[in-house]
Amino acid sequence: MVTPALGTASPETGQPGPSRIRSAAEGGFQTQAPAHSMGRYRAVREFIGSVARAYSRVRVEGIDRLPEGPSVLCFTHQSWADPFYMLAAVPRRPRMYFFGPEQEDMRRGARNRFMRWSGVVIPYRPGKRGLVAATARTQAVLQGAACVAIAGEGRIHAGESIVLPLRDGPAYLSLRSGVPLVPVAINGTSWLGFRRVVRVRIGLPLTATPHTPARPTADEVARLTTQAQAALEVLVSDFPDQPLPGWIGRSLTELFNDWPGGSRPPVQSRGRTSGI
Repeated sequence: MVTPALGTASPETGQPGPSRIRSAAEGGFQTQAPAHSMGRYRAVREFIGSVARAYSRVRVEGIDRLPEGPSVLCFTHQSWADPFYMLAAVPRRPRMYFFGPEQEDMRRGARNRFMRWSGVVIPYRPGKRGLVAATARTQAVLQGAACVAIAGEGRIHAGESIVLPLRDGPAYLSLRSGVPLVPVAINGTSWLGFRRVVRVRIGLPLTATPHTPARPTADEVARLTTQAQAALEVLVSDFPDQPLPGWIGRSLTELFNDWPGGSRPPVQSRGRTSGI
């Protein structure tokens, strides 16, 4: 799951115009991710969460820090399986969506069709128009008291105590929608060894109010992004890199991983990859 930086229409407002958002949202988003019943969502959530808990020992820390209402959950991203562990860790209510993936047509490919059928994703087509439509959909579900989970780094990485520089999408959506931004660190998924611990550690919600409501500036987005980066780096700092699992664990880990450059990179030192 890849999360882009959400582009801004102007340095002053940091947002697309309302009419543009409405027309984009009405212009074919249902083809990518049609609305589905709560029953289907619950069934998919229970199945995925059960699979994650059966394969791994899921340990959740800080669950009491989650807001009761809508929020943007900014999680670290080491594996294609991270959303499984989010579903296993986060309470059933409020409903949770994942921002992404970027796909031209969610009706193509078994994996895409499953995500589309499940009703747990907010995908977007490549290009600015697709991103504007997905942003409008995200605002709509947040206003409907759901939460939206975003892989803030924008791509997977290697290294349990590493956090790549965050993109501005999570902070932008949090500020624009007026909901808390919650840092969530997922550790233990860099290598998916059977019955190994996967820790989902939830940080304190970050809140900020734009000077102009629902119209965050670039500086306001950058400030909140910096706070989220620092929080996530603290949350992952004590988790050691894990040894290689057996061939089944290695194969499962790399099953759907899409590494930049085509292969798993070496683990870099924390100081070289930090955005702070």
